[in-house]
Amino acid sequence: MLITRLSALSHTQRMAVFKLLMRRFPDAVPAGEIADVLGFKPSTASAYLATLTQVGLISQRREATWLRYTVNLEAARDIVAGLFQDCCQGRADLCPPSFSDLIGNIHPATDRKFNVLFVCTGNSARSIFAEAILRDLAADRFDVYSAGTAPQSDLNPFALEMLVVKGYDVSTLRSKTIAEFQSAQAPRMDFIFTVCDRAANEECPTWPGQPVSAHWGMPDPAKVQGNVAERQLAFQQVYGAAHNRVSAFAALPFHALNRVSLQKALDEIGRKTSTQDH
Repeated sequence: MLITRLSALSHTQRMAVFKLLMRRFPDAVPAGEIADVLGFKPSTASAYLATLTQVGLISQRREATWLRYTVNLEAARDIVAGLFQDCCQGRADLCPPSFSDLIGNIHPATDRKFNVLFVCTGNSARSIFAEAILRDLAADRFDVYSAGTAPQSDLNPFALEMLVVKGYDVSTLRSKTIAEFQSAQAPRMDFIFTVCDRAANEECPTWPGQPVSAHWGMPDPAKVQGNVAERQLAFQQVYGAAHNRVSAFAALPFHALNRVSLQKALDEIGRKTSTQDH
């Protein structure tokens, strides 16, 4: 099975599908969206998905007329274990030295705060909500930032108005690009969260310091059409989802978690879709 799975991933475009689904985990992504993101014909994407499903690297489920796909983490783990244990006889000297940090506790070795970055496409609403919420909840424990992969020049007025009405300090909020946080002078991130699907779909450069990452996709409220009340409701719902997830993150017992248990907790937060009002 190891050789079969490695063979499936040796194809450049099948690997692109697998990497996309890893970035979008825990989402189950429609086949049509996978084809659109990667620029494949539907029939081509279907063939790649069928191969990856057949070898157990991804899972398929049907929702109405849609086929949705998600990564099989157990299978991915089996590949790594197979290479390390069976092929390489468990030689620890083959692992990069920095990998030893991945299984330790996540709390900082010093009294410094965690650096957290929320990323979306435009950095005008969803990531701005998350930044403002976490800074308000726990500025004593987190230095919080947000950025966009293709930032807008201005914050969305509906998002900004909602934060003002709810009593947030918006004086420091601005639209930024992720390039601002990838320079040698930028703070080194401990956590990076993508909060929109388009940002997660993009294959960004590797972040220094191996930050813990997770995908907390939320719909874009700016795309909602309708009257002012309907558009405000869309922003309220997304704000509620952001508040639920950020609150759950801030409440995690970081001192008691290692990297594996923390990643599971973050993925579980990403599965929650409640848009309860706050």
